[in-house]
Amino acid sequence: MSAVYLITGVQAAGKSTVAQALAERLPRSAHVRGDAFRRFVVGGREEMSAEPSAEALAQLRLRHGLAARTADAYAEAGFTAIVQDVVLGEHLPWMVERVRTRPRYAVVLAPDPAAVAEREERRAKTAYGEDFTVASLDRVLREQTPRLGLWLDTTGMTVEETVDAILAKAVPL
Repeated sequence: MSAVYLITGVQAAGKSTVAQALAERLPRSAHVRGDAFRRFVVGGREEMSAEPSAEALAQLRLRHGLAARTADAYAEAGFTAIVQDVVLGEHLPWMVERVRTRPRYAVVLAPDPAAVAEREERRAKTAYGEDFTVASLDRVLREQTPRLGLWLDTTGMTVEETVDAILAKAVPL
C-alpha cells in the first residue's frame, strides 16, 4: 500500500536521518528530499531569511509544491514516499493540502533547542547563522506552526525509537 509521510522540523532536528531510516524500514519506498528542489534553482534563487522577500516565499511554495507532487507520483507508482523538509508555520497545512495521496501523514520532529544546538555543532554543514538561530526557529515551530499530525519530542530518542513511534502513532490526515 502506498502512502505519503511528511517529516518536518527545524534544521538539525534529525529529519534526513529519520526519513531515510523510515524509508529503509518499508518494503517499497522513496525518500524525497525537499531541499533538492531549492538547489535546482540556479539563476535568481532567493534564500529564505527572517524577513523573506515575496520571491523567496514564492520559491518556497514552489519547492513545497514540487515535493508534494513528486511524493504523489511515487505513491501513484506504488511506493510509500517520505518527504523531508523544513515546513513550518502556515506552510505546514499548505503543503499537506497539496498531497493528494491517501493516506498521508505529517510528522513534526520537535527536540528541545539545546539538543538541536548540540546536533548542529556535530554536523559538517551549518544551518544556522545571523538570520536564523536555533531559538528563533524553535519559536516559529512551537508558537506559529499548527499542531497538525504527530509531534514527537525526539530529544532523548534514538533514530530507531523515532521510526518505531512514527509507525505506531502516526494517524492519517
